[in-house]
Amino acid sequence: MGLFDRLRGRGPGRRGRRGTLDRGSHAADLAHLEQFVATRRGVEGYVEPRTAVTETTIVLVAADGEWTRRRIDGPDVARRLSRDLAVPVYDAQVTGYPQRMRDWSSRQTDNRL
Repeated sequence: MGLFDRLRGRGPGRRGRRGTLDRGSHAADLAHLEQFVATRRGVEGYVEPRTAVTETTIVLVAADGEWTRRRIDGPDVARRLSRDLAVPVYDAQVTGYPQRMRDWSSRQTDNRL
């Protein structure tokens, strides 16, 4: 299967899904998200839409701003995760990201220097 076939969603097993250059989510991705929520407090989720390059992703942000991003199989999975893990989930395109996330990332960069 060629690159353009992948982008057009053609090829084995695609069943009409729009293709991306990214891999789909795996059980390890969901396990990581569950572990993140279980070991941090005040976690919120921010769903990022699927693009031509990446699948749908979710960013989990803890109360201290620590964050992680993983692929998920669409917004429906985000809603199910929200319910199962008891964390609020927002649309990142609508709400944006919390300032604490940017602050945490900045502190991590400063600590590496």
